[in-house]
Parts: sequence; structure tokens; C-alpha cells
Amino acid sequence: MCEKSKRVNRWLGSVFGDQTVPDFEVNTRTMDLLDQLVQLSEARCEEVKLLTDDHKQKASEYQSDGAHLQDLLLQGVGLQPGSMCKSTSDLLSVLEGTAEALRVKDTSMGSFVPAVNKLTSDLAEAEKTDRRLGRELSAVRKKMASTMILRKKLDGDLKKTTQAQQVEAATAEERLLNMDFMKSKSRDLTYRNKIAQDKLASIQMEESLTHQSIVQLSERITALKQEIVPLMKKLEPYSDLSPVRMTAYRVVLGFAEFLYTNKI
Repeated sequence: MCEKSKRVNRWLGSVFGDQTVPDFEVNTRTMDLLDQLVQLSEARCEEVKLLTDDHKQKASEYQSDGAHLQDLLLQGVGLQPGSMCKSTSDLLSVLEGTAEALRVKDTSMGSFVPAVNKLTSDLAEAEKTDRRLGRELSAVRKKMASTMILRKKLDGDLKKTTQAQQVEAATAEERLLNMDFMKSKSRDLTYRNKIAQDKLASIQMEESLTHQSIVQLSERITALKQEIVPLMKKLEPYSDLSPVRMTAYRVVLGFAEFLYTNKI
């Protein structure tokens, strides 16, 4: 227990450094948990240390291999370290960057040409896709313009329809008001007619003075005038008689008309 406590305290001191270790309840359970945490942390640190050492060793090996390959390359092309001018070094850097951009395995023409051809093909395909999308966008814009024109026309038609409905509603309302007025007027006239008929019945007015009787009498007079026309034509030959005789004939004709009218 004492050894475990010392190990935990050392680990806490290394973790918090110059900071004060927070207070905690010291008992068997907390010490066991902290000891397990210490063991896990030390094992993890050991793994990290081994991995770091391995990476350092590999980096050193890569640097050594790179220096060796560089020496072989320079010897193969007949160059010495530091003998290349800046422009040559820049061109080699551009060549290296191009190879990395094209993702080729080396800088030979056999690698560059297929990569450039593929890039050209991809560019042509991209331009083709761009033109197709441009045509589709143009078609969509035309459809949108047609839709906006149609929408504007529909809005105008809807406005006209709404106005027409308002006018029709006002006309229908006016007709209803006129109908109500006519119904009220009809009832009033019916009532007045009944009152007039009652008054006529109360004063015992002669039947011959009623409107219907007068209309019938007018029709009889018209018929009699039509029957007299032939008689007047018969009297035309006697128009050259003396005034006395003409007056006598007129008196006789009037007396005949009176007898015919009164059915004597």
C-alpha cells in the first residue's frame, strides 16, 4: 500500500507539474483506481516512446537513402553537388511539381503523354458538360420567362374576373332590391284595387260605367263605323242633290243609324 501510494503521488506530480494536486479522498478504492490509471498511462507513454524512436530511426534511414540516391543520380548524369545553376534547379522543381500534379510514377515522356492526354480528355468532357448545363440553364430561363408571362396574364384575368363578379353581385343585389320593391308595390296596388272595388260595390255603381263596359261599347262603336262605310258609299251618287234634299237624306240616315244602334 505504501509503495502504491508513492507511485501514485509521483505520477500525479509529473502530471500536474508545478500546479497543486487537487485534494481527493484517500482510501483503498481510490488508490486502486489511481494505480490502474498510473499503469495504463506508463504503458501508453512507453508505446509512444517506442513509436517516436521508430519514426526517428526511419527518418534517419530515409535521409541516408535520399542522400545516397542523390549521389547516384548526380554521378549518373555527370553532375556534382552544387554544380547546377538556379534555372536548372527551378526547371527540375517545376518538372517535379508537374509530375506530382499529374500523379505519374516518373518524369519520362511515356508517363507524361498519357497523363496529359487524360487531362485533355477530362477537360473536353468538362467543357461538354458545361455547354450542356448552359443549354439546360437557357431552357430553364425561357420556361421561367414563359411562366412569368403566363402568371402575369392569369393575374390579369383573375383581376378582371373578380371585377366582373363584383359588378354582377352589385347588379344582382340591385335586381333583388327592385324585385322587393316591385313585390311591395304589387301588394300595395292589389290592396288599393281591392279597396276601390269595395268602394264601387258600396256605392252600387252602374255596370255600364265600368272600365270593361266602356271598352265593350268602344268596340261596338268601331264595328258600327265599319258597317256605315258601305252606306256612305251608296249615298255618294246623291251628293249633287239640293241642300234641302241632302239634309233630309242625312236626317233619314241618322235616324236609321239610331235605330240600328239601339236595336229598335
